[in-house]
Amino acid sequence: MNPAPPTSPDLAQLNAWCRNTLGEHLGMEITEVGDRLLKGRMPVDHRTHQPMGLLHGGASVALAETLGSIGAMLQVDAQKQACVGLEINANHIKGVRSGYVVGEARAVHVGRTTQVWEIRITHEETDALVCISRITMAVIDLPAGPAPRA
Repeated sequence: MNPAPPTSPDLAQLNAWCRNTLGEHLGMEITEVGDRLLKGRMPVDHRTHQPMGLLHGGASVALAETLGSIGAMLQVDAQKQACVGLEINANHIKGVRSGYVVGEARAVHVGRTTQVWEIRITHEETDALVCISRITMAVIDLPAGPAPRA
């Protein structure tokens, strides 16, 4: 089990929080954290290609969900609440064969029981829009009692 996200976000801590996850396997890296904002990047290589040599749409969605989920968790007290995905959608705009894609997640709505995040994924070299996604997160209360062991 991964530890809870840091209450005062630090890039090294956020990237450590992602160890042994799909994000690490796909080479994702958190690069910036701000007020209701999270940025990260992911390589476009053999791990993220589909058979025609283009960035797999599922890899784009994985980046979007990772950024939106971490961003949402940074808005709550992780000792008392968790954020879980309710719905995600994505429009794939442009194909990419190499380099890196950069995701920028911004909160659209941060409420008591739900959050909505928009994630724009662009090609790092050309800044072309590759994918636009939106994720809706449910904010749930954790059960009272001792914290789970990491």
